Order: sequence, then C-alpha cells, then structure tokens
Amino acid sequence: MNLKAMVLDEQAVRRALTRIAHEIIERNKGIENCVLVGIKTRGIYLAKRLAERIEQIEGKSIAVGELDITLYRDDLTKVTNNEEPLVKGSDIPVDINNKKVILVDDVLYTGRTVRAALDALMDIGRPGQIQLAVLVDRGHRELPVRADYVGKNIPTASSEKIVVQLAEVDKTDQVSIYEKE
Repeated sequence: MNLKAMVLDEQAVRRALTRIAHEIIERNKGIENCVLVGIKTRGIYLAKRLAERIEQIEGKSIAVGELDITLYRDDLTKVTNNEEPLVKGSDIPVDINNKKVILVDDVLYTGRTVRAALDALMDIGRPGQIQLAVLVDRGHRELPVRADYVGKNIPTASSEKIVVQLAEVDKTDQVSIYEKE
C-alpha cells in the first residue's frame, strides 16, 4: 500500500476526541446511566481516552467496557491452528440493561462491524439506548448505520484504505489514507 495522505496527526486526534466527549455529555445531559463500550481493538483505547476526557470535564468517571465481536462477524476468518476463530473476550464491568451504551470504534465503513457489535451487545443485555461514536467515518455504507458522534468525515474511494494508528498499539497517533495496490 502506498501512503496517499495523512489526514489527522496526534493533535487533531486529541481535538476530535475532546469534541466527541463534549458532544456525548451535551447530548445525554451529563453521563448518568451512560457506559462507553469500545470495539476491539482500537475502539477500546478510544473509549478509554474518551472516558478520561469526560472525567476531566464532568468531574465524574464513566464506566468503560470492551466488546469482542469476532464470533458475530459475517466475514468470520479462522486464524488459529485448529481452524477456530481467535476470540479475545468481552469485558463490560457494569450491567448494561436500561443504560445508554455508547459504542466506540475507530473507523465506520460498511456498517458490518457495528451490526456485529449490536448483536454482541444484545447477547449481554438490553440497553435502553445505543449510540455510536467513531473517530473516522469514511462512507461506503452497506447497511443502514449512521454514527451519532464523528471525529472526522473522510470521503474515500473504494480503492483506498483508512489506517488509524494509536499510541497504545502503534506507538503513534495518526490517521492516514493509503492507496491499495
């Protein structure tokens, strides 16, 4: 893949997350009954960063959970020696029944990841409401899914790939567009 453009640097990622944190607080009139749930892998780190910013703004902490959607994907790939999918497990430390769950992910593309996450959440409990926060919305939806909170809309061609790098995983914070070869 060839680098086409870097669209968000470390500072822009930080600003986008701060704005999303403010929007979450404003839309929900605070954080009462709210839970952030990050979709593995990078969504978890984004959810934790949002929780830190929300706590700085509100002076109260918000629960953060992790959701593994591996078994709910419609494009399930086998990545272990025994042909079983690699499952990392979900960890949601609070009861999500009747809560406002804010799903957090890095990139919204076809909507299939979000559909899988909704199925996984419903197997855990019955939230009162589910909202979606993404760092990047790149378009090309295949399912009727729309994010409630978007860090940046980046219209892309089908031949392009959005790569989100986060310091927790990749040692740097940036979002880039690559041209598929």
